[in-house]
Amino acid sequence: MNTMTVDRIISIRGLFRISRPINLLMVGFAQFMTAYFLVGTNNSGLPVLQDYKLYLLVISTLLITAAGYMINDYYDVKIDYVNRPGNVVVGKGIKRRMVIFLHTFLNFIAVGLGILVSPSIALINFVAAFLLWLYSNQLKRKPFIGNFTVALLTGVSIYLIGFYFQKSELLILTYAIFAFFLNLIREIIKDIEDRQGDRKHGCRTLPIVLGFRRTKAVIFLIAAVFVCAIFIVTFKLNRPIIFYYFAGMGIFFMYFMHRIYLADRKDHFTKLSTLAKILMLVGTLSMSFL
Repeated sequence: MNTMTVDRIISIRGLFRISRPINLLMVGFAQFMTAYFLVGTNNSGLPVLQDYKLYLLVISTLLITAAGYMINDYYDVKIDYVNRPGNVVVGKGIKRRMVIFLHTFLNFIAVGLGILVSPSIALINFVAAFLLWLYSNQLKRKPFIGNFTVALLTGVSIYLIGFYFQKSELLILTYAIFAFFLNLIREIIKDIEDRQGDRKHGCRTLPIVLGFRRTKAVIFLIAAVFVCAIFIVTFKLNRPIIFYYFAGMGIFFMYFMHRIYLADRKDHFTKLSTLAKILMLVGTLSMSFL
């Protein structure tokens, strides 16, 4: 096997790892679940899965998300060498200039696809792409605002389906709120997990500014607001099945919070981040009961 072939294989593997395919699958799955179970048909009465604009919308969201992961890894190379040296891809598995090119190219395509859907979707795509770049470049290193930005964009990716098709918007907002708060908690957990490398490179995340225990207190406060927000919206929906489903999920959420309370090592928070993903998946699956 010649050197050029090896380099290509390394680049393909690097591209695969840097784009977080599992996370992209979760985003796409959540959007299609929202469209199929909560929207159903478009404004013309056509089944939503037969509307090509849904696919353009989902693909554009995934391209922006992938580009966001790429630029985040680009800016975080030094931090990642401290926090997770075995997982560093930029500069090793894929060249830095290639990462910048792909980030720009994917965002450009995503905005173009957004224009084919509607001007408002194109504008949202542009703002989302800009915020993800700003997050990676600056906001990630500041307390809370970076966590809030990523969580907000996660919620928007769900609500975007209801916004475009203008159907079941309150119901879809419930799931957008669910995704926002759970992802906000997960982002703060990741900051606790990565505090060693963040501190070394001058970041001012919540665990560094407030300390370990106070950051946990912030998570518990967010969790309380999260529970209140979900119950308020589900009461307004007046759909018993969704109320009971989220109430049942509350048992697992309490277990999740208990694990956060007990956690004090890096590997604990790594597992909690994975558990948060599972909770998001379980919440998304509840759409099939509506």
